[in-house]
Amino acid sequence: MRRSFKFLLRPTRKQAAALTQCLHDHRELYNAALEHRRTAYRRAGVTVRYGDQSGELKHIRADDPTGQGRWSFSSQQATLRRLDKAFAAFFKRVREGGRPGFPRFKGRGWFDTVEWPKDGDGCRWDSQPEHPSATFVRLQGIGHVRVHRHRPVGGRVKTISVKREGTRWYVILSCDDVPAGTLPATGAAVGLDMGVASLVTTSDGERLDNPRHRAASAGRLAAAQRALARTKRGSKRRRGAAARVAALHAKVRRQRLDGAHKAALAVVGDYDVIVHEDLRIVNMTRSASGTIAQPGRNVAQKSGLNRSILDAGWGVFLTVLAHKAESAGRELIAVNPANTSRTCARCGHCAKDNRVTQAEFRCQACGHEAHADVNAAKNILRAGLALRDAAEAA
Repeated sequence: MRRSFKFLLRPTRKQAAALTQCLHDHRELYNAALEHRRTAYRRAGVTVRYGDQSGELKHIRADDPTGQGRWSFSSQQATLRRLDKAFAAFFKRVREGGRPGFPRFKGRGWFDTVEWPKDGDGCRWDSQPEHPSATFVRLQGIGHVRVHRHRPVGGRVKTISVKREGTRWYVILSCDDVPAGTLPATGAAVGLDMGVASLVTTSDGERLDNPRHRAASAGRLAAAQRALARTKRGSKRRRGAAARVAALHAKVRRQRLDGAHKAALAVVGDYDVIVHEDLRIVNMTRSASGTIAQPGRNVAQKSGLNRSILDAGWGVFLTVLAHKAESAGRELIAVNPANTSRTCARCGHCAKDNRVTQAEFRCQACGHEAHADVNAAKNILRAGLALRDAAEAA
């Protein structure tokens, strides 16, 4: 299977400046290629494709040996291919009747990744294997950059990417033939109910806490954003204030991802079959403000709920859970969540009045009482097992 490994880079000051310049030159190449396509079609009705622009790279590099000529040819081809994918996605949306979203020019701060498509072509992972205690990655035009490798790399390295996140630099390895870390069978199955009070409630009655990382950092974020609002656009102070806001958001993102990994690992280690809700998070967190003609209702309450859902990180957790379940050889089933919180797990009676409060469930038919999330998780598990049995019978 294919897996990605992300490691923090430890560049020197000179290497950090070279990495910044590398991003700048690749961004200029992307914008120039976009302008080339737009101008050719607008003035002559000619469609410029990736092959045409890739063929011109050697002339661009020859004319600018100390600029574009410094970097790897294959990484520049990857940048042009990235633009080509943006146009392919644009035309696909047009055909399907969606919002077109024509490819845009990349401003500073909107182009933070450079890819080398093949290990050994302009880049080399573990470029100094004889070093006793450190790992390095060699990048053309930058040199041997030290890597904080916190875990072993499995499989065969295919592509290498460098990404800037705030003031940090990361290297991302895409590896093929990564061996699966299959876990021993437990014979147990579980249903998962996603929530805000608790991140996950299992059908066994266990609850994984929701740490609410963004809420914990809300005070510092608000202060940083007020400081940003007081600065003048284009000033040096504004860039520094924006960097502080971005650093706080990045920390919250890392905390949320770390919590999702730990929670998913706990679930995958204990159960062979894992059933969860097939949530449409984008639809669930859509604004309730409505329009001028038809204004929405309970807008403030819905806005607060949306923030709580996004802070819980349901999508991050489910994505991490899917990857870990595949690696561990576990079976993951997604079911329709409709009426799972209104249906009695004992008798099957479904009614809105069964949900007495957010946390309390009392069946109006049989009198069964339980925690509402535990009851929903049991219904989710039952629906998932029924889907599996139907698939096996078919």
